[in-house]
Order: sequence, then structure tokens, then C-alpha cells
Amino acid sequence: MSADENRNEQVEEELKTAEVEAAEDAEGDSAGEPSETEALQAQVQEYQEQALRAQAEMQNVRRRAELDVEKAHKFALEKFVKELLPVADSLEKAVESTEGQEASGDLVASIREGVEMTLNLFMNSLKKFNVAQLNPVGEPFDPQLHEAMSMVPAPDAEPNSVVAVVQKGYTLNERLVRPAMVVVAKAEDAPKIDEQA
Repeated sequence: MSADENRNEQVEEELKTAEVEAAEDAEGDSAGEPSETEALQAQVQEYQEQALRAQAEMQNVRRRAELDVEKAHKFALEKFVKELLPVADSLEKAVESTEGQEASGDLVASIREGVEMTLNLFMNSLKKFNVAQLNPVGEPFDPQLHEAMSMVPAPDAEPNSVVAVVQKGYTLNERLVRPAMVVVAKAEDAPKIDEQA
């Protein structure tokens, strides 16, 4: 026998021994402890659960990002609108200042007409971008939309209702940009008790 044949026989014997040991191990595993396939199946199930959790988390992140982008688009003009509001206030004051001067002549009337047209054009432009004006005269006072400047006795008005607007408020896409500065009607005082005793 040559050395190569001896090695081949040894390898064959080792293979047979390994097969016998593997068969014995398989019989022993099935008797008591969980098999390797069951352990692998449990591991696969755990990985599937982790993958589902990761997928759900990614969907949540995507939704949050979409909402952030939507809000950014919706309210990107807020600073710009705040800068334009004094222009609207000035145009309104110009119209108000010419109200009592009808008899002054055609010059004042034509200036007033031009300012009114400019104000209407400006307000229509703001409306195109969902900017709404708050002029709450006669409405109940709402601290989320109005800023009370003072309270005055007003027998003709409901208590806690707005009787005058000092400065109009504005909203952008229904979000408050500037509250309306208002004068609120004071509730009637309770009758005083006569202190003659």
C-alpha cells in the first residue's frame, strides 16, 4: 500500500466517524433540547419583527417630514406679511383722515379715492395669499385673537364685547399673525349697598 492509499483510508474512516457522531448528536438533540432549526426560526422571526419596527419608524419619519414641509410652505410668508401690515394700517388711516373733509374740494376727494383704490388693491393681494383681516367690532372678546387695550362702560353693548378696534388684526392661513387691539365693553357695576347703619 502506498502512502496515498493510507491517507485515503484514514480520511474515509474519519468521515464515517464524523457521520456517526452527527447522527448521534441529531438523535440526542431531538430528545431534549431545541434543535438548531428551531433556534434559527426564532432568530428569523426576531429579525422580521425588527425589520417591521424599522419600516414603521421610517414611515413616521417620512410623515413628520411631509408635515414640516407643508407647514413651511404654508407659513413661509409670515415674516413678510408682518412687515406689510403697517402699510395697510397707514392706508386705512389716510382714508379715515379724509372722511370729514368732503367740502374741501375735488382735490381731497380725488386723493381719498386714490388711497381707497390702493387700499382695496393691497387687501385683495393679501387675500390671495390667505391673509385675513380681523375687525371684531360687536363680537365677543376672544383673548386668542384680540388684545384688550382698555375697558369702557357701554350700556348699548353686551358686556365683554368689542366696542372699538384700535388696530385691526390679521391671520395667515388661520394662524394669528397680529392680534386685533380692541376696546372692550365693561359689565354694569353691581348696585351699591347703602351703608347707613
